[in-house]
Amino acid sequence: PPYTESPPPYSAVDPPSAPGATVVASVSKLVESFTCPISMELMSDPVFAADGHTYERSFIEEWLQTHTTSPLTNQPLQHKHLVPNHNLRSQILEYQENPH
Repeated sequence: PPYTESPPPYSAVDPPSAPGATVVASVSKLVESFTCPISMELMSDPVFAADGHTYERSFIEEWLQTHTTSPLTNQPLQHKHLVPNHNLRSQILEYQENPH
């Protein structure tokens, strides 16, 4: 026989999302990815470090002057070379031009 059981009703603990809630959560996550984990500010010159994370260049350069470890994991960095994250920079610029 075909499946006839209906899904359980939503409880107060697990209500359906309000319209637009998913969009707001997505924008919030997006903005979070644009934020330097050291300064907690929107990045303008994002760079990859050896730990695979992206930081604002000036803040990670300052960190690397006195540390040989990742600011996020505290694990030793294999090197101190920084690589521009052009893709993220483009996304940040696009977001700043159209923040909706």
